[in-house]
Amino acid sequence: MPLQSTETTSRLVTGAELLAMGDIGPCELIDGVIIKMSPAGGLHGFIELTLALLVGGFIKEREVGFCMVGEVGIYIRRDPDRIRGADLAVWSFAKLPDGPPAGFVEVAPHLIVEILSPTDSWAEMRQKIDDYFSIGVGTLWIVDPDEETVYVYHSASQRTTLGTGDTLAGTSPLTGFTLPVSELFAI
Repeated sequence: MPLQSTETTSRLVTGAELLAMGDIGPCELIDGVIIKMSPAGGLHGFIELTLALLVGGFIKEREVGFCMVGEVGIYIRRDPDRIRGADLAVWSFAKLPDGPPAGFVEVAPHLIVEILSPTDSWAEMRQKIDDYFSIGVGTLWIVDPDEETVYVYHSASQRTTLGTGDTLAGTSPLTGFTLPVSELFAI
């Protein structure tokens, strides 16, 4: 009897298929492949909530747009689909005139915030930085709890480093928003 070989072929997943799967836990879709992520730690969650309350409150009070949190899915590209999960993102009403979509967002936000976890590597973060700016994100804040630092990117190659003695300042639609960096890490 001849030997039979079994081939395993993995089929790429689309963004629509990922959305239809429901809550499968934290993940991103990288070129059609689901990449699982560990749940966030306590400090990560605390910083995300702090920023959501402050940034979200600022946006809501001024009625200038939307703040979304919780690994909100943002399309980076299609075919194969790449969807990144941002810790926090901000859109103006002009960018999302119909409000937040039920599915993953297909419009680049003005601001994305990523909070580093102990397991995040800078090589992985570098790819996220490139992905976000490839779709036209205006500003990216990378919060590093270990170093009590915020890296502010206005492009993939232009970075400002803010420490606990500095103040984080928003740009449109967050013009006028300020936050002493030390308050992000005050527990």
